Amino acid sequence: MSQNPLASGPRWLLAALVLVLLAAVIGIRMTHWSMLDQTALFYLGLPTGIALLVVFTARPKSAMGISMTVLTVVLAMSAVILGEGMVCLLMAAPLFYGVVAIITALVTHIARGGRGSQQALFAVPLLFVLALEGVAGISFLPRADQGEGSAFVDAPPGAVAAALAAPPAYGPFEAAFLRAVPFPEPVAATGTGLEVGDTRRVEFTPRTTLQIGSEPTPRHLALEIVESEVRADGGRVVFEVTEDATFARWMDMRRATATWTAEGEGTRMDWTIDYERTYEPSWYFGPIQAYTTDLAAAYLADTFTGTAAADPAPQAAPTAEADR
Repeated sequence: MSQNPLASGPRWLLAALVLVLLAAVIGIRMTHWSMLDQTALFYLGLPTGIALLVVFTARPKSAMGISMTVLTVVLAMSAVILGEGMVCLLMAAPLFYGVVAIITALVTHIARGGRGSQQALFAVPLLFVLALEGVAGISFLPRADQGEGSAFVDAPPGAVAAALAAPPAYGPFEAAFLRAVPFPEPVAATGTGLEVGDTRRVEFTPRTTLQIGSEPTPRHLALEIVESEVRADGGRVVFEVTEDATFARWMDMRRATATWTAEGEGTRMDWTIDYERTYEPSWYFGPIQAYTTDLAAAYLADTFTGTAAADPAPQAAPTAEADR
């Protein structure tokens, strides 16, 4: 009679590890532990814990396979427990799998001994230092950053200024990365004008999570013009973020600056988005957020120049005094 596969050691080990890690994830979600779920201690510590538990309780030849299996199950459960939807999971998954693979291989090599095992011990303090990012305000890279994007249109500066002064017609993302990851998409905006004090309210696709019983939550971004200079040959307008119910969980949005300048027979428009990163480790989330914000800035440039191209007739540029 064959042995019941459900009673095998590795399967019992997998079940026990999943229960322990599930309890840890629930604890983090319920207490936030001073927002540790945004720090490197979470994104490096959790996969490191998975790898260490497996290495010291599983057979060496099955450690890597069990580690990856446990991680996959935990990530699948986290979609429901953490309630952050698919964005954070997709962004962090490569980091989780990479850390688990490195730690499992490293600790297995040290446990087996032999040539090079002593040198491998030097990776332990390095990992400890990396995991401290985000704890007690520690960050290895500057948190303040900005995204930049530009577009050129065969239309005069006045047409670009008029497009910027009116509510835009948002279209779907064209960048493959923005389409692949379910980022919030702008769907409508209210507010007009380019004078200092004029406001905008941008509505985004509702926030949805995989939590049981959750319902879509409306998301929006409110902005106010704090600097404005509109000239016949171009201009510059600065929008300050006054309320953020869309991106606040991932980054601290500060302001967005639109600049347009006559260039040849058309106009070049540049957008700059200033923000602060709120996730660690910086060496992982920093480049991802910078790349994503660059794509968002380019999307804004394409959106407003696209509107100007649809109505390129010369228009009187909206007047606005520079904020001194």
